[in-house]
Amino acid sequence: MPDIDSSFLAMPARGLAAAALDRARELGAEHADFRLERIRTGRIRVRDARLDSTSDSEDVGLCVRVVHDGTWGFASGIARTAESARELAEQAVATAQVARVLSSQPVVLAPEQVYDDVVWVSSYDINPFDVPDADRVGRLVELSERLMAADGVDHVDAAVTYVLENKFYADTAGTMTTQQRVRIEAEFTAVNVDRGAGAFSSMRTLAPPVARGWEYLTGTGWDFDAEIAELPGLLMEHAKAPSVEAGRYDLVIHPSNLWLTIHESIGHATELDRALGYEAAYAGTSFATLDQLGSLQYGSPVMNVVGDRTVEHGLATIGYDDEGVLGQQFDIVRDGVLVGYQLNRQMAQANADALGAAGGRSNGCAFADSAGHIPLQRMANVSLQPAPDGPSLDELVARVERGILVKGDRSWSIDMQRFNFQFTGQQFHRIENGRVVGQLRDVAYQAKTTDFWGSMEAVGGPQTFELGGALNCGKGQPGQIAAVSHGCPAALFRDVNVLNTKAEGGR
Repeated sequence: MPDIDSSFLAMPARGLAAAALDRARELGAEHADFRLERIRTGRIRVRDARLDSTSDSEDVGLCVRVVHDGTWGFASGIARTAESARELAEQAVATAQVARVLSSQPVVLAPEQVYDDVVWVSSYDINPFDVPDADRVGRLVELSERLMAADGVDHVDAAVTYVLENKFYADTAGTMTTQQRVRIEAEFTAVNVDRGAGAFSSMRTLAPPVARGWEYLTGTGWDFDAEIAELPGLLMEHAKAPSVEAGRYDLVIHPSNLWLTIHESIGHATELDRALGYEAAYAGTSFATLDQLGSLQYGSPVMNVVGDRTVEHGLATIGYDDEGVLGQQFDIVRDGVLVGYQLNRQMAQANADALGAAGGRSNGCAFADSAGHIPLQRMANVSLQPAPDGPSLDELVARVERGILVKGDRSWSIDMQRFNFQFTGQQFHRIENGRVVGQLRDVAYQAKTTDFWGSMEAVGGPQTFELGGALNCGKGQPGQIAAVSHGCPAALFRDVNVLNTKAEGGR
């Protein structure tokens, strides 16, 4: 396990926490917690194999959250002194006192074990910030030059984002955690320009963002060299491919596309705060309401979905969440039936009776994207499980007489209840009589959530399982951004409605 960054450990976290929590107790808080956070973000962009821009930013702050007279209070700042920490506790209590008249139900937190001075670091080899600038830029330029040299590639965009996140947490119950996470995302996009037709085509690498270090760009966890070599041929085939005929098709969906459908139609739909209406003003509610727990047929019997804060290299993987709750794995859909939600401590306690066996304890889904924000109920790594002895991708394709193999994510649209949607992708490979025979263009698949997952006939085996994900899942007011992964195998869906996006756009 890598060491916690020494410059973060040098900050006076324990003294600041003691000052803040002692003052919150003196003022009568039933609960108080303290966070000291540092988030360092680096970005590099290369265009046509030339450096376009670089940035290296750092956000450091501290905050105090309290429950006082059954009401939340919160305050944050940047001055790292004991006096400032005490003042933040006072401001948080004062905020709770003002907000008390607006609170109809007292805040009570689900109980959690105390974790005394524990340390957790995510799984990675090389901190990207330890890599010399010339090496980071050089790797992007090298791979971009290979793409630029290929026939049919007129332009190349390349970008990498890497993050080092440190958090210190302490609360009045006695939990104290120090954590460090590293994550990275790299993308290469090749563009073909047909000047005669006044048109262009583009295709992007399928490499997902992951909780790894710089080793990800040099062959650990993903083979960028092999994908860069393959990309120009796929792009040229795509540029010449025929437009899809709208209709109903069997779909074999690769994890590089299916992760996003999981995110939008399952991940967000099973956040309990959304299902209860707390997100209605910003991002909508959910069709998967609490009264349907244990009875909603979310999908076919081969559908098993878990929330997981523990999977290695998951973007939402943590040791302990921002309420001091241990990372866990938990069921959301079992044998096609809704059996659980994503919970923080307040939601778990307030809805314990309705949640039944799934309630009474948080499953570790509280997260704030900086010390300047209060923790929200945020998404775990929500993942569709493979079949232990399930088929390979080729075996899934072999089951299809007329269909499409879908790879890579692109655009999507879903309604405010997470029920009606359509998704496109990067690559659409036509399947005839069990064989892939070429690409198609202008493809989108459209369905209702329960119809779509109900049409899932088979999920692939563990050999087809991949973690996809995003660094920029948005939620809340004020808005916050969280990184999250979604694992899944390849899967076979029968008789899905496919749209021609060019025709739908009136072109």
